[in-house]
Amino acid sequence: MIVFCEDCGEQYNISPDDIKRIGRSFRCRSCNDMITVSSPTDSSLSQMQNGSEPCNYRKGDSKKDPIKILVVDDSKLIRRVICGIFDSNKDVKVIGEAGNGLEALEVLPRLNPDVVTMDINMPEMDGLTALKHIMIKHPKPTVMLSTLTQEGAAVTFDALKYGAVDFIPKPSKIHELDVEVQHQNIIRKIILAAGVEMEAVRYLKTQTKAKNIQKCEETMSDFIIVIGASEGGYGALLKVIPQLLPGPGTAIISVLYGDSSHIEAFARYLDDQSLLRVKRAENGEAIRGGVCYLASGDEYTTLETMNGGHKLQISRSPFPSRRGAVNMLMFSTAEAMKSRVAGIILSGTGEDGVEGINEIIRMGGTGMVQDPSSCLYKETSRLAIDRCPVDLILPAGKIAEKMNHLFGGQNG
Repeated sequence: MIVFCEDCGEQYNISPDDIKRIGRSFRCRSCNDMITVSSPTDSSLSQMQNGSEPCNYRKGDSKKDPIKILVVDDSKLIRRVICGIFDSNKDVKVIGEAGNGLEALEVLPRLNPDVVTMDINMPEMDGLTALKHIMIKHPKPTVMLSTLTQEGAAVTFDALKYGAVDFIPKPSKIHELDVEVQHQNIIRKIILAAGVEMEAVRYLKTQTKAKNIQKCEETMSDFIIVIGASEGGYGALLKVIPQLLPGPGTAIISVLYGDSSHIEAFARYLDDQSLLRVKRAENGEAIRGGVCYLASGDEYTTLETMNGGHKLQISRSPFPSRRGAVNMLMFSTAEAMKSRVAGIILSGTGEDGVEGINEIIRMGGTGMVQDPSSCLYKETSRLAIDRCPVDLILPAGKIAEKMNHLFGGQNG
C-alpha cells in the first residue's frame, strides 16, 4: 500500500508486516506530521500480501452488488427525493437514512454503506462536523449535498479539505439543467465515489491568508502552466494552487470540469487562500503573469497571440458531453508558447488531456502528472503515464513544490 504524507508529500510503501510492527499511525520522517493508515479489509490484506493492489469497488464486474448508500439530511422531503432518484437505478440502493450528523455516526458502523450523502446544514450536528468524525473513525466515500449559494460555497469547499470526495447540488426544478439530467449526474457521481480508495483521501492543510497579504506582482506573461482536472479536481487543485509561489512572468490556466457557476465560486475560494491572484477566466482578457485563470470544462478555452502577448478565447462547448476542453487548451498553448509551457494532469476520469500533454512535450515543454496513487480518480493520470513520455510523476503534495522550483523564477 502506497501512503503519502499530505503535508510534505513524502511517500511510504506500507506492507502488512509494517502495520503489525509499527501500528497504523506513525510520524513522517520529513516533516514530523502524524500519518494514519486506514484499515484495509481482510481481502485487501490478502491481496497486499500477494503483491497486488486492493480491488477497486467498480471495475466492470457484471455480478457486482448494488452500491449501498446512507442518506443524511434533516429534511424528510429531500431524503424522499434523493431516495427516489436512487430507487430508479439498479446499481445503487439506499440502505439507511439519518436526520443529522449524530444519527449518521450512530448507524454508520452497523450499516457499513459504500457511500454517504451528507447535507451540510443540519441541527444537533452539522455535516462538516460529522464528516470530520467519519474520516477519523469510519472512513467512507462521502459526497456532500449542497445548494452552493454564494453564502454556502466556502463551507462546501471546506468539506473537500476535510475529506469529502465530491459535492452534489441539491436537485431543483429551477436549476438550468433538466431534472432527469440532474438525477443522472447524481447517480453518476455516487457510482464514481464508490470506486474511490480511501487511502487517497487526506485532510488538506491550507490556510486562509490574511486580508492584507500582498498578491504576487502581475506582469506580462512569458511562461504558461496549463492544468487539467475532472473528477476529484476540486480537491486536487486545493492541494496545488494555494501552495504556489510563481514568478511574475508565469501565468496558470486551469480547466476544471464543473458547472460554470461552481467554477466561479471555487475561483473566489482559491483566491482567498492563495498568494497569486485566482480568477474566473473571461473571454478576450489578456494573460498576465502572477495570475491563475480558472476555466470550466464545459467551455472551449484557447490561447491567442495579441500584440506581443496572449489573450484567452472562450466559447461555450457545442458538445459538452464530448470532453475535449483540456486537450484544446493544451494544443493551442503548445502552439503559441512552444517550449515555454508546462502541462499538468491531475485527478480525473476519461482521456481529455492525454493528447494535449503529449503535444506540449512534443513541442519542447514540460509534462507533469499527478501520481495515480494520490488521485481520487486515477484513470486520466494512468492513461497519460501509459501513453506519454511525461517528465515528472508526483503525488499531489509535491506538485506545487516542484512547480515553484522549476517555474517560480520565470521572468523572461
